[in-house]
Amino acid sequence: MPVSEALLPLTQDPGFWTGQISETDDLPPQLRVSFPVVDGYSLVLDIELPSGDRALGLRRPASSEPVQLGWAPAAGPYPAALHWWELESFARVIALEDPLLPHPGLVVALLSPFAPATADDDLAAIAAVREAAYRSLRREVPPALPSGPEQTPLPLFADERWWPAPPALSPQVLDEAAVAALSAPAWATLQVRAGSRFPHEDILDLVRRTGARLRHMPEQHWYAQTRTLARRITDSGDLALVPALLGALTEAGCDHPTVLDALSEPLVPLEACWMVETLAGADPGTLLRHHL
Repeated sequence: MPVSEALLPLTQDPGFWTGQISETDDLPPQLRVSFPVVDGYSLVLDIELPSGDRALGLRRPASSEPVQLGWAPAAGPYPAALHWWELESFARVIALEDPLLPHPGLVVALLSPFAPATADDDLAAIAAVREAAYRSLRREVPPALPSGPEQTPLPLFADERWWPAPPALSPQVLDEAAVAALSAPAWATLQVRAGSRFPHEDILDLVRRTGARLRHMPEQHWYAQTRTLARRITDSGDLALVPALLGALTEAGCDHPTVLDALSEPLVPLEACWMVETLAGADPGTLLRHHL
């Protein structure tokens, strides 16, 4: 898994996502998170601690250090280092290469601030994907402590109102207000792509390679056998047919964990949508728009 073990506790801290990281002696001075995309390209996120300042970089094939795409303080504003459609295509390929990074999930949650919306984007679709990414953040919670009297109380005090259960800690890292605030797609305000040092050719090459990876997938092996069904789901918007697609893939011999997990119960509509779109060879968002 490319995500540093030191990052995992931070991702379970609400303050990490809202720009209010708590200072502790356990924090290293810097975290580097590398997300391999395709053919030697990686997206690299450097996080300074405890300030939370972040820099997004692109590592080229056969290079050791990434070239910086943009920098931002923890609470923003963030530069428009990536177009939204670029980030989502990268996140899809990352999920296909690493089943431990499903989409939408940690990749979108960490990197979407660097891909603010433009006038050409589908704002409802962006908000839905971002919301699913932030809702996917989970943490282990201890079992609820037993409540109630240690001994049988007098009948007058036996009512449960006398022994209220303590509130249970939610496994969801962010509360509803935080999810709503983070899910709203921010508008591009800081432009960095016009600079001469921005790696335009490398980004373009990475876009070509990720596009080719996604386009060729439905033509391969068992995916080709189920493309017609995936296309029917995409055109109709009927996710009730997803179990049939999962069964057809399994019967054809598909054992790709990312594919199977995205289509399995309990179904996460956003995960199912991007996977069905990919298997159908459809444009991103084609199925998702049926569910907005």
